[in-house]
Amino acid sequence: MGDKSSTSPATDWVTVGTDDGPMRVFTARPAAADRAVVVFQEVFGVNDYIQDIARRFAGRGWLALAPSLFHRAGVETLPYDRLPEALELADATGPDAIVTDVRAVLTHLAEMEGIPVGRCVLVGFCFGGRVAFTAATGVDGLGATVVFYGSYIAAGPHAVLDRAASIDSPMMLHVGAEDHVITADQVQATENALRAAGADFVQHVYENAGHAFASDHRSQEYRPGPAETAWQRTWAFLDRHVPTPA
Repeated sequence: MGDKSSTSPATDWVTVGTDDGPMRVFTARPAAADRAVVVFQEVFGVNDYIQDIARRFAGRGWLALAPSLFHRAGVETLPYDRLPEALELADATGPDAIVTDVRAVLTHLAEMEGIPVGRCVLVGFCFGGRVAFTAATGVDGLGATVVFYGSYIAAGPHAVLDRAASIDSPMMLHVGAEDHVITADQVQATENALRAAGADFVQHVYENAGHAFASDHRSQEYRPGPAETAWQRTWAFLDRHVPTPA
């Protein structure tokens, strides 16, 4: 469930300037925060699910930002029944655009919120998992990165395993053993590339789980057991690498 909180954080949309124009960013803000998480959308945009994830992080004391990564196409969200169109938008978003957007968000956090990159983490789901992985190859000094079933990291036109040596921050990856998008050979290729790069990482493979197994807004994909385990591992991982001050 991702540790839903009874606390309701303040939420808003802010606009962040990028080299490719303005980008709207959903923000969930706790009463006080000295660390931040950038939450990356599935192919369906910054919808209710992604906003809910941001709120859960805020409930644990993180300033949470979810950038609208399809801003170049003028699209913020798509319903779940428009998957082909959503995939086209994801396919049109390559590594350079991703790094441009993520650097803009991190600059905003440093300049407007006083939170340096070392106190920032990246967490992404599906397409957003690829975004998180890609950003980790293009941004130095991050606190940590978590990839939930990142699609096409190891295959496709925007595969980025050849950039794994550039990752200098801890990474955790979650993937289902029955994922129809991320095949077993891709999982192994990711493992091999990160290991060869000397990366500080751990990859968890979950039995009886497919793609989007942590998405509790989609009952057909959601698998509560693996999802809860993945989230507990994520919370512990992030708290270890970007702890709150004693």
